[in-house]
Amino acid sequence: MGKVVLDISMSLDGYISGQNDSQIQPLGDGGEFIQNWLFDGNESSSYNDFFKLSSTNKKVFDNTVANTGAMIVGRRTFDIVKGWGGGSHPIQGIPIFVVTHQKPDSYIEENTTFTFVTDGIKSAVEQAKKAAQDKNISIGTAHIAQQCIQEGLLDEMLLHVSPVLLGGGIRLFEQNSKVKLKNIETIAADNVTHLKYSLLY
Repeated sequence: MGKVVLDISMSLDGYISGQNDSQIQPLGDGGEFIQNWLFDGNESSSYNDFFKLSSTNKKVFDNTVANTGAMIVGRRTFDIVKGWGGGSHPIQGIPIFVVTHQKPDSYIEENTTFTFVTDGIKSAVEQAKKAAQDKNISIGTAHIAQQCIQEGLLDEMLLHVSPVLLGGGIRLFEQNSKVKLKNIETIAADNVTHLKYSLLY
């Protein structure tokens, strides 16, 4: 059975985007520095040559994609990125489950399958697990990660920590839950440190 994994880039001071995030600048003020590691190398990802990575970063990124069978995001993220430009997420072929109070009236679906889940995070995880089969479910937004932690649904964290202090924006961890972590792996790479933890509830 696959695991539910928070897979996200963040600043050293704990933000996943800068202030004033919007459809015009989805990562907010200065937020592009958080994801520099995906674009500052000279090797293309095996899954999409949109990503240019160092050798070490490519191994981390491609291995993660290879083991991912579904994704869960929140409605705010879906709206800010405009459904990934009309339904073509950079990692194609992986179904995306969007947790929302209400399904959008219309959206474009091309190379990505979207399922809008209106009955909560537990239902989203259950549906994603069925779609992912034996692969992992990737959590890619802060609020969804917080909900998973509160419900004891998150198994692991893969945090890509970039060497930048944003000083404000959307913070990854806001919940009051106290959860111990076990370090599984630490990889120091170009412009990022990859930290992998399991959660001990």
